[in-house]
Amino acid sequence: MPSPTLAPRSAGSSPPGAGASAARKARFWDRIARKYAADPIADMAGYEATLARVQGLLSVEQDVLEIGCGTGTTALRLAPFTRRLLATDVSTGMIDIAREKLAIRPVPQLSFAVADADAPEFGQGAYDAVLAFNLLHLVDDLDQALSFAVQALRPGGLLVSKTPCIAEMNPLVPYLALPLMKAIGKAPQVLCFKEAQLLVAIARQGMEIVSVERHGTRGKDIRAFIVVRKPR
Repeated sequence: MPSPTLAPRSAGSSPPGAGASAARKARFWDRIARKYAADPIADMAGYEATLARVQGLLSVEQDVLEIGCGTGTTALRLAPFTRRLLATDVSTGMIDIAREKLAIRPVPQLSFAVADADAPEFGQGAYDAVLAFNLLHLVDDLDQALSFAVQALRPGGLLVSKTPCIAEMNPLVPYLALPLMKAIGKAPQVLCFKEAQLLVAIARQGMEIVSVERHGTRGKDIRAFIVVRKPR
């Protein structure tokens, strides 16, 4: 099946048909893309555990979409376990870095494109799995973003997510520190919810819960790893 048409764009541009929200998100992530790419993964053991878990859910017979792929590190690791993987992000700066990595280490199954998780850009029933890592707390409308992800899945397809549940942190962080950082341009807009609230939002889309896990190995783990299936 051919990939959806998602044309490359110049740095600083936002996805086609994007409104002020997508442009705002793109500007923030474009600005910090190089620093983001250089920052080390805080919990490498937990990250590797997640990668191993996801690899076990994928197969070389599957077409896979990743939304919010950042600079492509995870997509590069997972693409060899798929038939094809289209990895997308709202930030052209992030995608530029991802394509640089791909040029250095080619993976035939993998392609990158600029696209907004808050917009219906991915087609209906085109994928066997949709991946959303460290993304769902960054969308504008959780229900809408989940709906678009579900629409992109074929019947029986999997939505695999790993999401910081910000409301599980010390209340001073989501309700004081984050707003202050956002006001001075040091943090993006985030949604504050707990795992239970995220599961309720997923259930509203009619998805079947397959697994709920935590893979962190350092201190309190607020990142919920959730696998759900679109009913057949």
